[in-house]
Amino acid sequence: QFVESGGGLVQPGGSLRLSCVISGYFLHGYSSYCLGWVRQAPGSEREGVAIIAHDDTTTYANAVKGRFSISQDSALNTLYLQMSNLKPEDNGTYYCAARFMEEGPCDSDDVLENIALFHAWGQGTQVTVAS
Repeated sequence: QFVESGGGLVQPGGSLRLSCVISGYFLHGYSSYCLGWVRQAPGSEREGVAIIAHDDTTTYANAVKGRFSISQDSALNTLYLQMSNLKPEDNGTYYCAARFMEEGPCDSDDVLENIALFHAWGQGTQVTVAS
């Protein structure tokens, strides 16, 4: 189960921190994994925003580089997304997701480009950026 929180209404230029508590999965029981944030704007397809691999390697979509930061707390099984300098185009529902690897590494670049590779998803949290 993935439970996201932290969404809300914020003015342009503001900040939000999203959290995703992961339960029911023993992350360190896998060879590797990727955790990520995916967003979906109204009328648009879902797009990858940021990925963090088991070794803390991070990958970001060009649209959020320098503004968003993904991190994880393995002890708490929690994924975070710190969002700064938010823009109206950041509006949408933000989902946390995971890809688990029984063997080999998880390629965060591949997963960012092909979010269908995620195995599990949360229900989403809404982010609204408006004056």
